[in-house]
Amino acid sequence: MKVEKKEVNAIVLDVLLKGHPEDPRPPYKREPIVQAMGVEQFKLLELVPKPTVLIELYENVYIGDGEREKIERVKRRIGYEELTQTARGELPFLVEKVVKQREHDFVQYFNTAVPITPKMHMLHLLPGIGKKLMWEILDTRNRKLFESFSDISSRIKSIPHPEKMIISRIMEELQNKDVKYHVFTTR
Repeated sequence: MKVEKKEVNAIVLDVLLKGHPEDPRPPYKREPIVQAMGVEQFKLLELVPKPTVLIELYENVYIGDGEREKIERVKRRIGYEELTQTARGELPFLVEKVVKQREHDFVQYFNTAVPITPKMHMLHLLPGIGKKLMWEILDTRNRKLFESFSDISSRIKSIPHPEKMIISRIMEELQNKDVKYHVFTTR
């Protein structure tokens, strides 16, 4: 069984100073809310900021154990459907930013992907990868492991932008509750 790790850092998707508009409580009882995405597992979270702190969109905030500078507490995990329109609009751009920052981790996915079942390979989970392309990736990586996204695209001509495949898969995992295999996110 996979042990679920806590997110330590998150990127702010939206700041709701007067609480969530769909909160049924009267406005004076609502607390400010920050919608954010974890940087390690792309968890969508609702955070409560400290009262006197200003938090901006795209800001990276610490949410791990110990003293937090800007966040009072992690209120709960939320689903994609609970995000505000602003947060939904910003999500693809921030996923792309994280994928580019953590390029090495995602290149390792190409280097270490293995079969899941006798008929399904981890590489098949990326959009656009069928059997023929999967075998080309495996043959190429067996000669020499991939070092970067540009290395992948230069050695495998039919993958001009491997990072876009990763981003697309992450977005699918976040948006679709019925995804069977969560490769980059957690349920």
